[in-house]
Amino acid sequence: MKHVRLPASVLRALAPMHRLWWRVRKPNTFGVKVLLRDDAGRFLVVRHSYSDPTRWGLPGGGYHPTRETPAEAGAREVAEELSLTLNPNDFVELNTITTTLEAKRDTLTILTAATPTTTVTTSPELAEARWISNVGDLSNAPVSRWLLAALAQTA
Repeated sequence: MKHVRLPASVLRALAPMHRLWWRVRKPNTFGVKVLLRDDAGRFLVVRHSYSDPTRWGLPGGGYHPTRETPAEAGAREVAEELSLTLNPNDFVELNTITTTLEAKRDTLTILTAATPTTTVTTSPELAEARWISNVGDLSNAPVSRWLLAALAQTA
């Protein structure tokens, strides 16, 4: 299946309609977030261009559990967002969380993987990607709850 890449400005413009649709339809969604680590113990944080572009978080996205596993989705999302090629077997599940925070039932799987390279090429979905040693490296910038949850699982 070929994915269409929309410009960040279009993604930002569509985000409020997408949230409204969630409130009306109340879908069950599935997603992955990936905590990538390098050989120096740093981890990769990203700012997505289509939601809150000031908030640092983890790469990831949605998937259909009838079509792929969380690890397969993690590998696909890392490839799409960062141009990194990882095997689904490289991922370790840290946690699976089910929430109803955004007017939908969302099952989120947090994965971690070591990456052989720190060179990434960001897609238009990302405003920025950065390797850091701890959350304090981000000064006072907002940080995703999923990033904090992933780090807590690895502490």
